[in-house]
Amino acid sequence: MKKVLLVLMVFCVIGFTQAQKEVAGITIPVQENFGEYNLTLNGAGVREKLWIDLYAGALYLSSASSDANKILNSEEAMAVKLHIVSNLISSKKMIDAVEEGFENSTNGNTAPLKSKIEKFITFFKEEINKGDVFDITYQPEKGVVSYKNGKEKGTIEGMEFKKALFGIWLSNKPADDDLKEAMLGLD
Repeated sequence: MKKVLLVLMVFCVIGFTQAQKEVAGITIPVQENFGEYNLTLNGAGVREKLWIDLYAGALYLSSASSDANKILNSEEAMAVKLHIVSNLISSKKMIDAVEEGFENSTNGNTAPLKSKIEKFITFFKEEINKGDVFDITYQPEKGVVSYKNGKEKGTIEGMEFKKALFGIWLSNKPADDDLKEAMLGLD
């Protein structure tokens, strides 16, 4: 009987450790549900600047991939989860970073997406605090659906917007090269 209990405990511990990952002191779940989609953690890492951890970022996909171009062009459900881990992140700094990210991911051609980018930026207008969590999801029948701390902030339709948005982390000019590699599971 003791052997059976020991085996069960080992399986429970293994199952629990496989159900989450720790990044920058944040526990990242291996599975997430957004709308009708059950997504699996593809990879997670830290966005840092000048050796300061700013946020833990995680990429969730329907099926694992290390091909950034395939992910950007995919019409399957996906999500980027951002856990703010620094008090240095403010609404203004996040908006500036998002604007720079769109410039980089579109090679400076943001004009066709201007109104959608402006709408997306409003999702970061509220004060941002250490511990806040942003879920930026792509749900094929809806478009990009964004959440802050589990509360839906809004939806933006269009595949071109989705490509530019996810390109902030996965394009040839990502926000952070190390974070891109970690999200692609290459670290």
